[in-house]
Amino acid sequence: MSILRKQKKLISMSLLLIALMFIQCCSQPENLKWRTELEKDILLYGHRNWILVVDAAYPYQGKQAIKTIATGESQLNVLKEVLNAIGNAEHVSAEIFLDKEIDFVSEEEAPGINNYTEELQKLLSGEKINKILHEEMIEKVDDAANTFQILVLKTEMTIPYTSVFLRLDCGYWNTDQEQNLRNKMKIMEE
Repeated sequence: MSILRKQKKLISMSLLLIALMFIQCCSQPENLKWRTELEKDILLYGHRNWILVVDAAYPYQGKQAIKTIATGESQLNVLKEVLNAIGNAEHVSAEIFLDKEIDFVSEEEAPGINNYTEELQKLLSGEKINKILHEEMIEKVDDAANTFQILVLKTEMTIPYTSVFLRLDCGYWNTDQEQNLRNKMKIMEE
């Protein structure tokens, strides 16, 4: 075999190897993709951004600022990882919202709801929980997407009204501190 043929063969094999590596890199499994996105987004997000951990039937909203990823995982596991990511990020905290309807769904109508709500209560123990009607939550998210980025993590959950909505807030400056600041500013202006 001539040197030229060997070089061409080597170049072809190198290009094939590069193409295969590119395909493998870009075809990241969903369970890695959502974790990577969460890790990246949590660094970029601040107060007024949202992270949603939703059931399988949650609507795919059309606004460009709403990024939806199918996790292929259980809702409680995804929620646990999201809460850990927020807890480890010093710059943000989360205000938690649940669908108000969850308190009215019976075990007979949605088998597994009782076990889910028990596990959810354990996971959110000590947290302040806001409950709002589902349609109002979707409107809040839709309105927020006019200005802010939203990450929606769809899970395999098939029980209604189980979505968890996390509105991010500043992790190093709370509502009381903000109110005190505004009061001081008001006094100074008078």
